[in-house]
Amino acid sequence: MIFPFLTVLIALPLLGALILLFIPRQSERAIKWLALVTTLVEFAVSVGLFVSFRAGTAEMQFVERAPWIPQLGIAWYVGVDGLSILLVMLTTFLMIIAIGGSWAGITERVKEYNILFLLLEAGMIGVFVSLDLFLFYVFWEFTLIPMAFLIGIWGHARRVYAAIKFMLFTMVGSTLMLIAILVLVFASRDVTGTLSFALTDVLKTPVPLALQPILFAAFALAFAIKVPMFPFHTWLPDAHVEAPTAGSVILAGVLLKMGTYGFIRFNLPLFPEAAKSFAPVIIVLAIIGIIYGAIVSAVQRDVKSLVAFSSVSHLGFVMLGLFAFNAPGMSGGILQMVNHGLSTGALFLLVGMLYERRHTRLIADFGGVAKVMPVYAAFLLIVMFSSVGLPGLNGFVGEFLILVGAFQANVWYAAFAATGVVLSAVYLLWMYQRVMNGPITHDENKTLKDLSPREIALLVALGVCIIWIGVYPRTFLDPIQASVANLLGILK
Repeated sequence: MIFPFLTVLIALPLLGALILLFIPRQSERAIKWLALVTTLVEFAVSVGLFVSFRAGTAEMQFVERAPWIPQLGIAWYVGVDGLSILLVMLTTFLMIIAIGGSWAGITERVKEYNILFLLLEAGMIGVFVSLDLFLFYVFWEFTLIPMAFLIGIWGHARRVYAAIKFMLFTMVGSTLMLIAILVLVFASRDVTGTLSFALTDVLKTPVPLALQPILFAAFALAFAIKVPMFPFHTWLPDAHVEAPTAGSVILAGVLLKMGTYGFIRFNLPLFPEAAKSFAPVIIVLAIIGIIYGAIVSAVQRDVKSLVAFSSVSHLGFVMLGLFAFNAPGMSGGILQMVNHGLSTGALFLLVGMLYERRHTRLIADFGGVAKVMPVYAAFLLIVMFSSVGLPGLNGFVGEFLILVGAFQANVWYAAFAATGVVLSAVYLLWMYQRVMNGPITHDENKTLKDLSPREIALLVALGVCIIWIGVYPRTFLDPIQASVANLLGILK
């Protein structure tokens, strides 16, 4: 019997959250340790999944299927392939960083905070492994609840506004997606005579050409808001800036990837003809997002806001790669999802560490910090170069593949997108120079403490992944090649 990796990955955080309910609120240390141990065990299970995963095949692996609501053709149907395996790994890894990074920063309602994070982890894993459209929608909506509470309760001054805006934007797209799912499933039943929400069953019935653009647009809007693509990005800076540090790490590192994942899991294989028709529009919006996000980042006065807008730019590269419709671009796009999660997640973590010490994020309030926090400055430099795309670090591999794919699709796509690489160097290097270098202009900065062993351990873990992907990306590229080739075959 095959070990039920995927069900265990979803159940473990739920079990951890359930146990936390019975721990007294006063036992904060026990609560923190149980949450951290749960995420560590979860990551260990995901490593077992990754090691057992067979590269070289596009078939779904570790499939589990059991009737749930058989009258409506709804089942517990989960599995992974090359399109999702890395995102499962990314989720379980970043949850350790999020829980570990909250150890000292969260002092109120610690129990509820950790419960919500574990519930969020279960929902995110569910999104990436669901092969039933109804199940996918349930997990997709479920992730909104804990994240909205995390922003609304533990966020900063405008936290309630940011949480409501996050909910409203996402739910508008989700409603259209639900309608499209129902139309898709019932259209499939009209052909086969059997009602089934299973993705594999729906794929067996080609969607009529007249219906494809409408359904593609409905799915695409939900996913574009989540990415977020220009011009649907306006909720993101508010959510990032107001969220607690760990919330920003998970929001940037995993939740945004649910949008890009949705495009490759649903939009491209279900509506191939519509995808080819919409591709130029999506690529143009992606390139606008790359340039716009970089320019707006450069003029931010708040470090966290700068990193937030950089996500719009970096995820524009991901969308460009996916819709280049060739192997280098799509492989680079999938890898860049992971790269962005690691690099931007690390940037948010570093910004949060500085905020805990100084209680401000304004660039003008810093200067010369490297003199009193040299270890912090070294880690920030590595992560910044990773985000810029320095050769030898993870960002370079993803962006290079994406630009190669864009060049093969249209040389002008690559030419305009490449300006985003230059602009990212501008705003990140300029930020580093103003915050870390120069004289110490504020007395409050003279007594800042450098990183603690716990903080160093978290950043070392992120740094190892950043360098590993940059030096030997094959570890992460090999598992996705067969699934990428299969998806491109559908799009031909």
